[in-house]
Amino acid sequence: MSSRRAHSSDPIAAFRRAEELLSRRRPLEALDALGSVLAAGDPDDPPDASVHLLAGRAYLDSAQLRRAEDEFTLVIEIDPADHYARFALGRTLQRQGRLSEAETQLKMAVAMDPRPEYQEALGEVRARIAVIGDRP
Repeated sequence: MSSRRAHSSDPIAAFRRAEELLSRRRPLEALDALGSVLAAGDPDDPPDASVHLLAGRAYLDSAQLRRAEDEFTLVIEIDPADHYARFALGRTLQRQGRLSEAETQLKMAVAMDPRPEYQEALGEVRARIAVIGDRP
């Protein structure tokens, strides 16, 4: 991969490149491609939720859980009705062992869109809470 391609000045091309890299399970390279897009945010314009959602997914896939949490939280602040961001935040919190917080986000995701993977994730968290509780 050429450096020019990874650091494209075209934010749409950089976003698409990051999506493609993430689909190929290359989250660190996806974050590198997104770097210029994330850094170029205008303080007067609201941040683009899709960019932060993609960054959150890349952080989650690279086990940078606190950063993933921050990105998904920002997406929810921008769009509280984003059920996927709530699902992803729930999964992130689950991986951190913060089960009651994960359950809250997953319940909201299921209420917004009762797709099977959301319901399954909620069931996993509830089962884990029932067995071991929500220990830090």
